[in-house]
Amino acid sequence: MHNFKELKIWQLSRQLVKEVYELTSTFPLEEKYGLISQIRRCVVSIPTNIAEGCGRKTNKDFSHFLNISLGSAYELETLLTLSLDLQFISNEQHEAFSIQLSEIQKMIFGLIKTLRQESSYI
Repeated sequence: MHNFKELKIWQLSRQLVKEVYELTSTFPLEEKYGLISQIRRCVVSIPTNIAEGCGRKTNKDFSHFLNISLGSAYELETLLTLSLDLQFISNEQHEAFSIQLSEIQKMIFGLIKTLRQESSYI
């Protein structure tokens, strides 16, 4: 088992949750049960799946939850692009979040790769 609180990826994705909640608070109210809800669910999924995976007994199980987290990061990227298309966010906001998400996606992928390598030596 791993301590998720010590993982930089968990810390960064937790910060991302806060920033996305702040961003979506500016969306039109009619999106409360649509895009806002979907965006918030998938951004919360990123750190929570990292944490859940850390509590699993094997690297294979941990990798499974990291893959879910990675999928949520790509889903969030798509939803933010749709938000840009709908003019709910600016190009600058979209670019800033894209940079953050790219870093998080790379870190999750790197951790998955590391866990697979460690498992192959066992």
